[in-house]
Amino acid sequence: MATPPKLGISARLNVYIASTRVGKRFKLAERNTTFTTELRAGTATFLTMAYILAVNASILTDSGGTCSVSDCTPLCSDPTVAVANCTGAGLRVIPPNDSCKFPPVNPGYSACLERTRKDLIVATTASSLIGCLIMGTFSNLPLALAPGMGTNAYFAYTVVGYHGSGNVPYSSALAAIFIEGLIFLFISAVGLRARLAKLVPKPVRISSSAGIGLFLAFIGLQSNQGIGLIGYSPSTLVTLGACPRSSRAALAPVMTAPNGTVTLLPGGAVSGEIMCLGDRMISPTFWLGMVGFFIIAYCLVKNIKGAMIYGIVFVTVVSWFRNTLVTAFPDTVSGNSAYRYFKKIVDVHVIGSTAGALSFSGMGKAKFWEALFTFLYVDILDTTGTLYSMARFAGFTDDNGDFEGQYFAFMSDASSIVVGSLLGTSPVCTYIESSTGIREGGRTGLTALTVAGYFFMALFFTPLLASIPAWAVGPPLILIGVLMMRCVVEIEWDDMKQAIPAFMTMLLMPLTYSIAYGLIGGIGTFIVLEMWDWGKDLLGRLGIRRCLKSDSLISETANGTNNGAHEDVKKHEVV
Repeated sequence: MATPPKLGISARLNVYIASTRVGKRFKLAERNTTFTTELRAGTATFLTMAYILAVNASILTDSGGTCSVSDCTPLCSDPTVAVANCTGAGLRVIPPNDSCKFPPVNPGYSACLERTRKDLIVATTASSLIGCLIMGTFSNLPLALAPGMGTNAYFAYTVVGYHGSGNVPYSSALAAIFIEGLIFLFISAVGLRARLAKLVPKPVRISSSAGIGLFLAFIGLQSNQGIGLIGYSPSTLVTLGACPRSSRAALAPVMTAPNGTVTLLPGGAVSGEIMCLGDRMISPTFWLGMVGFFIIAYCLVKNIKGAMIYGIVFVTVVSWFRNTLVTAFPDTVSGNSAYRYFKKIVDVHVIGSTAGALSFSGMGKAKFWEALFTFLYVDILDTTGTLYSMARFAGFTDDNGDFEGQYFAFMSDASSIVVGSLLGTSPVCTYIESSTGIREGGRTGLTALTVAGYFFMALFFTPLLASIPAWAVGPPLILIGVLMMRCVVEIEWDDMKQAIPAFMTMLLMPLTYSIAYGLIGGIGTFIVLEMWDWGKDLLGRLGIRRCLKSDSLISETANGTNNGAHEDVKKHEVV
């Protein structure tokens, strides 16, 4: 009798974990997954979303954080003379004013911004860690959380404004997010959030997954968070990019005063280097990103597990070498600073200014409540839509659109918003990059707990994780977009009432850079197209339509009788 083949170490580990209380608690066997698969899925999810550590901190730092004019240092009227020596003829010490926060930025304010950026990296990491821990433990879903892209930009550039030039101070904006989080938590606790989500029409629900996929792919194609294939065009908005750093230019909305002074528009911000001045399609980092793209694509074609991880790690390691055309640390002031931070490898930073910085003193202002309700409606539409899309992508939803653990999933991301505001960051939400781990086979909360474990390590290894370049993250985002398009076959394209709202949802998400706006566009289109039928049904219920039908039938009967009489007369005439 042939002996059964001996199981490998990972297989034996999977069998053992599945039989323990942990395996039964997270339903590994029931959801047809294994412990090592969950670890791999969590690793893929984390590597795909690790860019948020640096990106979110950079965006929120543009708001100025808690930095103010008091952090600026006095300067001599002659910039080449130190303040201590500013005593000669024609020299005077200039006290700081509001202009010290804007280019050329005062050295004291710049130093405060650098401290704030490090605070916000830790705040981003800690809020993501807590959110993933809550999600994995209570909802048992493979969904990761972090401060959301889009809402962080709205927070930094619209609410607080570039370096505090907006209508709401940073501390008051955090208070608005805190209150909004409590309201959101209450809505989730009483079950109203699930009911609100059910009001989303079916074609919009189905197409939102594809819209998010296109949104992810669009992000992955840009230079700020991707491979840089798409660039800015002043005439067509977007065009072919992929030019090297030396051929890129940053843009900013400015206005010219009558005296010729050029200043930044209120609420405006200086963009990244998004416009190519020439040399398109010759960027070395673009082509390295394409190598990563084809590594992942080939692994997906051959159904090789860990596809996303292989591509990200390969591109990242190659980019860590200095003095190359694809280095993540160019020989610039910022590049040298990033490399010095990278060389630390281990760095434990304690939050100094952003944690507990809430201030409720601005609650009497209309702009405060405007910001609060904007955050609230975006979270209701955006995060709820993302949750349902990820659950659908993982195959968890039933015929009614419900999925196991949805109540605790809603509670998890709502409570994470409150935690994030206390740490000093913008609203925390379920991340669409969770689809990467789901694609790798993640089906339980162990995936989210694995991501939480990586965020915990990130508290110590932030220098390494903050050094993953954008062109390493872009390829998996693009290919996740491919995977999320599969739902379009479920849309009834022959029924225009279904097809048009679905198409508008998919189209607006990437082009408005907002999941919420895509949902609003799709829902609005659906309502307009259904309004006529709803009107007829309403008239029927009120009895008005029946009366109209009765009058119509009487009229038709009368006309039929008259017509019959005329026909009889004609017959007599012929006879």
